[in-house]
Amino acid sequence: MSIQFTYGPGENGTADVDIVVALVTKQDLQAGDDAGAGQSARWIHPSLDEAMRQHAAKELFKAEPKETLVLPTLGLYPSAHVVYVGVAPQGGLTADGLRDAAAAAAKAAKRLKAVTVKQLLPAWLSAGTTGLPASQAAQALVEGYWLGLYTRATAKKVDTRRKSLITDIAFEPSVPPTADPDAAAAVAEQWEAGIRRGRIFAESVIYARDLTNLPGNALIPSKLAEEAARLAASYGFDCEIIDEAAAEAQGMGGLVGVGKGSIHPPRMIVIQYEGNPGDPEKWGIVGKGITFDTGGISLKKGPGMEEMISDMGGAAAVLGLVRLFGELKPKRNAVFVIPTAENMPSDRAFKPGDVLTMMNGTTVEIVNTDAEGRLVLADGLTTAIRGGATKLIDVATLTGAVLVLLGNVATGSVTNDEAFQQQVIDASKRAGERIWPLPPYPEFRRQLDSDAADMKNGASRYGAASIGGLFIGAFAEERPWVHLDIAGTAWLERDRSWEAKGGTGVMVRTLGELLADDGT
Repeated sequence: MSIQFTYGPGENGTADVDIVVALVTKQDLQAGDDAGAGQSARWIHPSLDEAMRQHAAKELFKAEPKETLVLPTLGLYPSAHVVYVGVAPQGGLTADGLRDAAAAAAKAAKRLKAVTVKQLLPAWLSAGTTGLPASQAAQALVEGYWLGLYTRATAKKVDTRRKSLITDIAFEPSVPPTADPDAAAAVAEQWEAGIRRGRIFAESVIYARDLTNLPGNALIPSKLAEEAARLAASYGFDCEIIDEAAAEAQGMGGLVGVGKGSIHPPRMIVIQYEGNPGDPEKWGIVGKGITFDTGGISLKKGPGMEEMISDMGGAAAVLGLVRLFGELKPKRNAVFVIPTAENMPSDRAFKPGDVLTMMNGTTVEIVNTDAEGRLVLADGLTTAIRGGATKLIDVATLTGAVLVLLGNVATGSVTNDEAFQQQVIDASKRAGERIWPLPPYPEFRRQLDSDAADMKNGASRYGAASIGGLFIGAFAEERPWVHLDIAGTAWLERDRSWEAKGGTGVMVRTLGELLADDGT
């Protein structure tokens, strides 16, 4: 999918546009065309606007956020259709609201088989007078349109799903720009910067979604490693692929133990990025890459197991972030680590009662082979630390328990540094991806004590989301660390606004907001 986004006052004529989109607030709708309503209460065309008001009078359109009304123009206007989209009032409009509105408009345009779209921008939005910077508004709109149009690739011989035909989306202020050419140029520059950033963020999420949606027989650990190496090479980043023999030689007992039950051996992927050589700070970003998880000897139930192709959603998020770094070249240093394996039952598989020795020398008693993600991530954190990481974030589809706590609407977080965690949460708010902190109580950590080894890889199901995270945190070696459990948010059973059914690419944009500045 390739879409060209442009910004300009009146630069794109309406005659060749299939759809024109206008944003409508309840306040403007209720104001009608009174003298005090001003320009904000007139959207596209007097007759079409009046038809929209008639729909509103019959409560067929209330301008609720994300609500759309599609009207054919019947020759009254150059475009074939117009779309009115409800948004929050000026004072309450957020980037989330704009992202949702753009996704709603995108889906309406997709249904109408539009190729070209014009998005009208109210004066208060295009000038950035809502408290929302113009660049942020532009980014949110681009993300909403692009992500809202996403369609998962399939292996069907004939795919009858309606796919997007959109190639061009133009953002146009509803009123002429200010007479001050410098001010107008500054606003245009902000919109163009936001459009570029939104495009890069959205493309990186789609990259992560496509990876997550690949079937398990197509994305085995070696294939994921090959894709990571290809991506790193395309941006000139150093990439090391540690195979099973080298992993065993380096003492990666967690990764080797989890992966040995499969005919497809594990890999440890390490990508180095140096954007600020003089800075001693180096971020370690670790993503769980279990390309398929049967649960191993502690076999999962059959129903729903097909969704375990998403157990590498953390790895997909990390590779999406690598792509963001490649495009934006932020001035910071990072090591991206992906421990990848396939968790399968076989005569070679690790089993409950085994004791594994991790890369840092910690011994772990296995009480549940379906708690495998924390084992590979433990070796992943050690790999990042040996690669120079001074602070750590891991992203993982770790526990079913986080679904019980937060459903599919928020990612759970565990940390050893609340100030660091708050930085991540603040970034998630900018991205519109919810994170909720889970308690790291010492009572939870003590449940991981073992009679047979230094630790065990599981404990009570009560507090299990915190306990699973704290297992990983035991390998942070006193560095600031945040764990993000995306088990509930990495995969959806139905579309939700700009989030797609299937793999969502969650946390790509949160980590991008946290780490990926524009290199200036």
